[in-house]
Amino acid sequence: QQNYSILSEVDIKQRQEDDINRVSTVLSISKSEACVLLRNYNWSVSKVHDEWFADEERVRKIIGLPEKHMELPNDREVTCGICFESCPRGTMSAAACGHPFCSTCWRGYISTAINDGPGCLMLRCPDPSCAAAVGQDMINALADDEDKEKYGRYLRRSYIEDNRKTKWCPAPGCEYAVEFVMGSGSYDVNCNCSYGFCWNCTEEAHRPVDCATVSKWILKNSAESENMNWILANSKPCPKCKRPIEKNQGCMHITCTPPCKFEFCWLCLGPWSEHGERTGGFYACNRYESARQEGAYDESERRREMAKNSLERYTHYYERWAANQSSRQKALGDLQSLQNDKLEKLSDIQSQPESQLKFIIEAWLQIVECRRVLKWTYAYGFYLPEHEHAKRQFFEYLQGEAESGLERLHQCAEKELQVYLEAESPSKDFNDFRTKLAGLTSVTRNYFENLVRALETGLNDVGPSTSHGTCSKSATSKSLGGKSKSGKNRASSTSSKSGGSNRGLDDSNIWTCDQCTYANPKSARACQACDRQHG
Repeated sequence: QQNYSILSEVDIKQRQEDDINRVSTVLSISKSEACVLLRNYNWSVSKVHDEWFADEERVRKIIGLPEKHMELPNDREVTCGICFESCPRGTMSAAACGHPFCSTCWRGYISTAINDGPGCLMLRCPDPSCAAAVGQDMINALADDEDKEKYGRYLRRSYIEDNRKTKWCPAPGCEYAVEFVMGSGSYDVNCNCSYGFCWNCTEEAHRPVDCATVSKWILKNSAESENMNWILANSKPCPKCKRPIEKNQGCMHITCTPPCKFEFCWLCLGPWSEHGERTGGFYACNRYESARQEGAYDESERRREMAKNSLERYTHYYERWAANQSSRQKALGDLQSLQNDKLEKLSDIQSQPESQLKFIIEAWLQIVECRRVLKWTYAYGFYLPEHEHAKRQFFEYLQGEAESGLERLHQCAEKELQVYLEAESPSKDFNDFRTKLAGLTSVTRNYFENLVRALETGLNDVGPSTSHGTCSKSATSKSLGGKSKSGKNRASSTSSKSGGSNRGLDDSNIWTCDQCTYANPKSARACQACDRQHG
């Protein structure tokens, strides 16, 4: 169930007007004063009502709304409080406080405030001793068209940015806003511009990973710490000037760059002048070997090895995170191309209305979403505690199964669809392709939805021991949606690449549907994905 609503500029204007009218009617004040009140209380109608009825006088004083509107002096000519020129009374204007200023000075004062930014929404009377608010009615009466448009834009942005229930979509160039119902489950939002983001942290949608993990992962990707780890793992400091040096040739004779030019041994970092055939020659160092056996280099070697392992582990997860991000972007491009022209072409070739080809769009939308989920599972895996071996093993198995299932769907939607796009006449087996792709889409959707739930609950099915984890693996894999025989082999290779294990997996309790490749429990008489009868 969707727990948010997307607001266009027209929607924002309408809601803002409705709130202003509501406050104006209930409090019996002008719309301009109602707007000032709402702006000061972050557009919360209930907050305005509570504060106003609790102590109207105090609110008027804080906001700058005098109870009585002062009139201009009843003279033929009135002196402007800024330029001190005497002007006809008809050309003078004043806020509710009654301080008179000529139209030219008002226009200059308002224009300067508007060009200074959103602070113009809190504009007060130009008189230094007065705190009376300058409302939108005076802006509309005195400002030029360009300034009025800017002021209106600031007012609409304020309605979204100051309201805790609304936010702008963070996608570049998007002008939609989102109103969110707090405390209603998932924070994922899909804007009308097709961008998905997390309401809580405004980063891209990242289920099943929480916001804190996403923040750490993004910081790690952009921080200098990995550069330092690389330097530590792949270089040594010059013994003289301490600059890091990377060894790029086989010889142990190292010469530092100018102006240092110090020559030293790569292994023991001693001066090269003390080296020669008696110390092992150009490709070895007996001094280093003997010192190492005595423990002289243990600490530095240990630090270098730790840095290297840390870097390799991070690179493993980052490369796969980035690869899925790249695949997702490519899938988005393919989906757009399909919607723009390929679907129409396929409709002509296969003699089927476009309305009956929606299953292809649904498959690609599912691929895009699953790529996003799979991408963030690598950040999840990176921060999974090292000591929880059973949980890690179980996670890597589930991740491998998810990757395998997604690859089957992606290949069907990409490669097999191409055959029908290149056909010259309607294909007899197109309906079989429809059944297969729709079945794979359904299976993959179910698996990934359950995978997300399992990861969000912290893989609670896994106990502290490895044996428990292996037993839970079989039970939970069924609840996540099962697997196909072809998927098992791919998952095995995927898991082994990421250091996982598939011990204890058994196909004896499942059967695979010939129609849609869905893996069903042995007890099921019909396929749970396409209802095809078994045997």
